[in-house]
Amino acid sequence: MSYKKRLLYLILIDSLIVLTSVFVSFFLLSPGGNLLSPILITSSLVLLAGHHLFAAFFKLYKRAWQYASVNELTSIFYAVTFSVMISAFTQVIFFGELFLRTLFITWMMHIILIGGSRFAWRLYRDTYMKPKFKGKRTLIIGAGNAGTMIVRQLKHNDKPELDPVGFVDDDINKMYLEILDVPVLGNVQDITRLADEYKIEHIVIAIPSLNRQELQHIFQECSKTEAKTQILPRIEDLMLGNVSVNHFKDVEVEDLLGRDPVKLDIDGIADYITSKTVLVTGAGGSIGSEICRQIARFSPQELVLLGHGENSIYSIEMELRRNIPDLNIDTEIADVQDREKIFTIMEQRKPHVVFHAAAHKHVPLMERNPEEAVKNNVVGTKNVAEASSANGVNTFVMVSTDKAVNPTSVMGATKRIAEMIVQHMDMISETRFVAVRFGNVLGSRGSVIPLFKEQIKNGGPVTVTHPDMIRYFMTIPEASRLVLQAGSLAQGGEVFVLDMGEPVKIVDLAKNLIKLSGYTEEEIPIVFTGMRPGEKMFEELLGADEVHQEQVYPMIYRGKTPPVNINVTYDLVERFMDSDRELLRQELLDIANFRVGGLRVLNAVK
Repeated sequence: MSYKKRLLYLILIDSLIVLTSVFVSFFLLSPGGNLLSPILITSSLVLLAGHHLFAAFFKLYKRAWQYASVNELTSIFYAVTFSVMISAFTQVIFFGELFLRTLFITWMMHIILIGGSRFAWRLYRDTYMKPKFKGKRTLIIGAGNAGTMIVRQLKHNDKPELDPVGFVDDDINKMYLEILDVPVLGNVQDITRLADEYKIEHIVIAIPSLNRQELQHIFQECSKTEAKTQILPRIEDLMLGNVSVNHFKDVEVEDLLGRDPVKLDIDGIADYITSKTVLVTGAGGSIGSEICRQIARFSPQELVLLGHGENSIYSIEMELRRNIPDLNIDTEIADVQDREKIFTIMEQRKPHVVFHAAAHKHVPLMERNPEEAVKNNVVGTKNVAEASSANGVNTFVMVSTDKAVNPTSVMGATKRIAEMIVQHMDMISETRFVAVRFGNVLGSRGSVIPLFKEQIKNGGPVTVTHPDMIRYFMTIPEASRLVLQAGSLAQGGEVFVLDMGEPVKIVDLAKNLIKLSGYTEEEIPIVFTGMRPGEKMFEELLGADEVHQEQVYPMIYRGKTPPVNINVTYDLVERFMDSDRELLRQELLDIANFRVGGLRVLNAVK
């Protein structure tokens, strides 16, 4: 039905209701009265005009009445009440009398008939126009506002893909009640039983405010069933309007293994980034690009994206220009190993802050190519650090790794030696130099998750090195925020570490990914391949002699690593290309693990 035709019908129906209300009320109170008296005719016309006026004001003719609810009833109440009040004023002003009882009965009949005519359509639609198609039998976890909104939208969908069978909620006050004709069947512990009893095909977790520990618990119960499990988007996405309440997403491993984010000291970060020139090395990488996204929120004077790969730099540049048009961005294609180029860039740009994220991070590859690890991780860091110092950079933040603690791999050893260089530079420079360590980053390039996903996509098997191997995990945004926060906390020479919570077994991660992909371990088996060169069963974040128990910021710790003889490190930098790979690998591990004689005399070097 067209809008104009629908509007005409509603106006005619409302006109009949208004006139019927007036004359029936008058007849009930005065059966023998004159129905054509001037006061009655005038009141009726004023009431009719007032009704249409206020109906238009409260948009009664624009509402979709098949979805009528309390808000629509409130609008009807206001429109009717105001129109009756105008009719009452007309009686008093023009005729000097007030038919109060007649107006009161008119008001009641008016509301009942107008409301009834609207809600009758909804009742008819819900009763006789329900779609014949029935969607998948669905269990809604959470009988709160979000769960209720989901059920309401599913019930009003002409072709629902999901058919809500029941709620699950731990609130005992809701147990066994019905919400929108959907019963609350039990609590989280009952999920397995309910899925079997009610033949559930789909589960929606409708609690957007869940913390990750609670989500893990609920998902573990859901994973015991054969139903597909999805989750409502994050509450901030719902509040910002990025998605609607019925846009479910699959549960991702990041939802289960990531930790609740650290609250940032926004003012502290803004103090050293806002209106400053900021340079990020490795800006095209997974960590570097996210650091750039986070920096962009604080309105730097200029953000310089430095990287070796032109495609990745172009990608993050275009993304930032598209999302933040007012951001002043420039790019530099350069290799951190090119000392002359790095010094030239620093001299031209004069950055206030440098975030050094460029590095080789792949453990097995660096084990086979130790000289390349030294070039990028050690020499590259030395170049960027010395260029920063020479050009008056205020704060230098280096991205490090938990593999730098008691390293057993070339990659870990080179990152530990890079930390040594940064600590040494802090002692001889006006620039504040700090390092930030964190564990494995979910979804970053070279991490285990993309590998597992690719193996699952190819039909398996999923390869895990050892059933007891465990790692710390955090999300890319969380790691990047930590890097920014470290810069605001820096006094110089620190190694900042996030409280990573409990480590996760790699085999459990593989099992979750298989389940999340819709397979069983029988369909996608897990195969243990044995530990690779350089790998450890467990990776610490701070060594025993580095731990400071007090937090410098909620969930952030500070450690100071032992001083070293920087001459030993610089001597290796001068001659590493002449070393045999095996000898170079051993030297790196000796220096990084303080096994070289004459160490711990850094103060003398200063």
